[in-house]
Amino acid sequence: MAPACDLIRGLKAEKVLADRAYDANSLCDLIVEQGGEPVIPPRRHRKIQRSYDRIAYKQRWGVEGFFAKLKQWRRIATRYDKLAANFLGFIKLASIMLWLK
Repeated sequence: MAPACDLIRGLKAEKVLADRAYDANSLCDLIVEQGGEPVIPPRRHRKIQRSYDRIAYKQRWGVEGFFAKLKQWRRIATRYDKLAANFLGFIKLASIMLWLK
């Protein structure tokens, strides 16, 4: 779990959402130490099942689904644009198109 700990070290967040695979004591301790709340469902084999915000975890899937729909646009998935401004512009355009559907 060291790579995940290295990614969030020094970042402040109210809630950190992750999948069951990231349910490790070291990661959860680091999140709490930095003043956040881990929203990570516990794995089934844990002897002590800790609680988590189920509503926030369910909302995570809405965000992931949106990014999955964005990646269906070939231009976004393969990053044809060389300039970041052009890439961001197309992401905004694709987001509007998805929102209007």
